[in-house]
Amino acid sequence: MSTAFEVRYSDSAREDLLRLFDYLLDKARTVEDFDSAQLAIDTIREAVERGLSRAPFAYRKAGHSPFLRELLIASGRTGYVVLYEIKDATQVLVLAVRHQLEDDYH
Repeated sequence: MSTAFEVRYSDSAREDLLRLFDYLLDKARTVEDFDSAQLAIDTIREAVERGLSRAPFAYRKAGHSPFLRELLIASGRTGYVVLYEIKDATQVLVLAVRHQLEDDYH
C-alpha cells in the first residue's frame, strides 16, 4: 500500500500563484478570459495535489539533490513549472511556481 504525501505550499509559492493569477486577470478582456484565469490556477493546484501526493519521485530532478524536483503542468498552449522539495517520507513542500516562458523562479 502506498503512503500519501502531505502537500504544503511555501509562502513564496503562494505568492507565485497570486502573481500568476493577477497577470492573467490583467490580460483578461472577456468573461471567458476571467474564467480561463481561474481555470489555469485550478489546473495548477489540482496537478500539484494529484501528482505530488501520490508519486513525488516520478518527476524530473532539479539540480543535484534527488529530493528537489520539478513538475511540468500543461495548460492550453502553454504551461507551468512547479519547483518542490520532498521533505521526508510524508511531506512535500512546493517552493515556487512559474510560467514555462519565465526565465527562472521568482
